[in-house]
Amino acid sequence: MASPAQTGEAERLRQENAQLHRALDSRAVIDQARGMIMALAPCSSGAAWHVLVDVSQHANVKLRDVAHAMVSAGAGQPMPPELQDHLRRAFLRRRSAR
Repeated sequence: MASPAQTGEAERLRQENAQLHRALDSRAVIDQARGMIMALAPCSSGAAWHVLVDVSQHANVKLRDVAHAMVSAGAGQPMPPELQDHLRRAFLRRRSAR
């Protein structure tokens, strides 16, 4: 039989494992969104990252949610109009900063 300490450690490890899986899933979606930005506004991966961060900060939406909305839009689902607007503005800010 497992001791309370072992049970607690096992639960902590399960939670950490779940968190790491969520992080990996988010990373894949974020990388896809970066690729989309790089294709739409020819730019480097770093510049695409900054566009995502810009949208996330101005829209007050988690970056992974912005990325998910972009990838979903690429698959044919409508992107929320507010995020579309923030994305458009981020591209304009990027263009004017050159």
